[in-house]
Amino acid sequence: QVQVVESGGGLVQPGGSLRLSCVVSGSQSMPTVMAWHRQAPGKQRELVALIIPGGNTHYAVSVKGRFTISRDNAKKAVYLQRNSLKPEDTAVYQCNTDDGRLAWGQGTQVTVSS
Repeated sequence: QVQVVESGGGLVQPGGSLRLSCVVSGSQSMPTVMAWHRQAPGKQRELVALIIPGGNTHYAVSVKGRFTISRDNAKKAVYLQRNSLKPEDTAVYQCNTDDGRLAWGQGTQVTVSS
């Protein structure tokens, strides 16, 4: 069974930066399209960034210019560099395919607060 494990979350002040990591296990390669999703308290899960093998990326409007998604196919890892963090970025961040085909991991909690 393909599994994902996210890490790198924590408490950060507004304006700060944080890099999230996700490792995919249980398969010989990562799915073609990988993405980061987030779910804030009381809100639906939303896709914030996705990446395809050629390096093309797509971002939600709310994070464009502040977040950068990248992938290392050899390590079967996906990363999310987040800069200029805002309190509204507080959420549980999870990686998966863009359509959520993999089993969801526990995610990593990110709290942006002073």
